[in-house]
Amino acid sequence: MSHTAHIRSHRKPRRSASTLAVRAGVAGGVLGTLAVAGASGSANAAEPVTQTLELPTLTADLAAQAAQTADATEQAAANYQLQAERDAAAAKAAKQAKADLAEAKKKAAQAKKRAEEAARKEAARASRTAERTTLSTTAGTEAGTSTSTSTSTSTATGSAAAVISFVKAQVGKAYVSGATGPSAYDCSGLVQTAFKQVGISLPRVSQDQSTAGTQVSLSNLQPGDILYWGSAGSAYHVAVYVGDGMFVGAQNPSTGVVERPLSYDPPTGAVRVL
Repeated sequence: MSHTAHIRSHRKPRRSASTLAVRAGVAGGVLGTLAVAGASGSANAAEPVTQTLELPTLTADLAAQAAQTADATEQAAANYQLQAERDAAAAKAAKQAKADLAEAKKKAAQAKKRAEEAARKEAARASRTAERTTLSTTAGTEAGTSTSTSTSTSTATGSAAAVISFVKAQVGKAYVSGATGPSAYDCSGLVQTAFKQVGISLPRVSQDQSTAGTQVSLSNLQPGDILYWGSAGSAYHVAVYVGDGMFVGAQNPSTGVVERPLSYDPPTGAVRVL
């Protein structure tokens, strides 16, 4: 036996022809499959690829969140509407307040004007008192009598008695510029209302009442005559002669309706309408 007989040969064993044929067939099959796949891929590359996305399913949590968002949006809209309504109401109230303030200012200005006019008349009467007193005394001396007449209230009859009764019943009531009764009067308002009791319609203001009847002398007064202060046609005050040297008139805001002697504030002239 050779000394190398127990050593295994390092040469590769020969593969049989059948084994090689099988391996070649497998390789050919693989290459054929790759060729077909490559051709198919090349053919499909020309066609667009459509990808379908699936939307997530709306879960209960997402639905609750959506509902809360909708509620919040609705509440915000309601809040905006409420605020708009409040703003509109505030604007309307401000507009009304502005109108009320303007009306109040207008009334205050009118009241101030009436008060100033009454004060002016009172000042004019006071400044002319001395002059009228002299005029009245002179007229009485020339006639041989005083400025009062011998006719008294007690002898007045008919319409004159009714007028006198009415004006005396108003003594003590307030003087308010522009008032014609029944709780307050100004001077011409009292005279007009008094004569209305007997069906006589007189003008509303002193200037016109001083020319409403026949001019009479202060020395020949009769109960029911209208006394005036200032010139006829531009008189600033009127009253009613009630006899016995007395008259009743709505004097001013301080005194109201009073009965006074002619010497208290001698008139300028008189007219008779009865």
